[in-house]
Amino acid sequence: MNGFASLEIDERRHSGSARITGTEVQPQASGASCVITTDSETTRVARQNSHVQQIELRTYVFLDSLQPQLAAYMGTVSQGFLPIPGDACLWMEVSPGMAVHRVTDIALKASNVRLGQMIVERAFGSLALYHRDQSTVLHSGDVVLDAIGSSIDRRTKPEVSWTEVIRAITPDHAVLINRQNRRGSMIQSGMSMFILETEPAGYVLFAANEAEKAANITVVDVKGVGAFGRLTLAGREGDVEEAAAAAMRAIDQIS
Repeated sequence: MNGFASLEIDERRHSGSARITGTEVQPQASGASCVITTDSETTRVARQNSHVQQIELRTYVFLDSLQPQLAAYMGTVSQGFLPIPGDACLWMEVSPGMAVHRVTDIALKASNVRLGQMIVERAFGSLALYHRDQSTVLHSGDVVLDAIGSSIDRRTKPEVSWTEVIRAITPDHAVLINRQNRRGSMIQSGMSMFILETEPAGYVLFAANEAEKAANITVVDVKGVGAFGRLTLAGREGDVEEAAAAAMRAIDQIS
């Protein structure tokens, strides 16, 4: 063997038209030769990191203590570990949708948080992380933010698309709402109803949790995925108005 001869990245082998990278071993008397690839681990990691840092952070919501009704509602749609009232929760939504797998992997390897939900949509991907210890959840969030080169300040700010309080709901209206939303509690005729729609969707979870802290209300529906997030609460008129005010303060706090 006569030694090694370095090849440039764009150099073509004389024997063919395929582009190669690596080091060519000079042929022996038999004329046989081979190429040893030299792609380094550093190059592979750098390429991988460049993809990770193209991830857009749409929603980043930390719930310090899941309230009983919201925890129960999230449990009805959870395909992973069930949340327990009092757990800390981190909800993230990223774009493109398939990037949620990378974000999930980073978060789970950073601490012993539990994965409650992971939703992969066409444009967006969402995940929910739970743990009794708030610092554990926050640590996984910090590691994800660092890995994708983002920060909480760079998350998409919430916009309120619709909000309204409807007082003394009619029986027909109540029946239709209950038939459409079977995961939460039922609304009864005569109750007042608060509805909220946000974009991005995940911010309604924070609004729902703060509303439940503030007043004695019934959680009817919470949809935190999709193009818009939707929240429906019900109860006595005074309680609903107090819960609505708390929900709007929560959204303003993020904004």
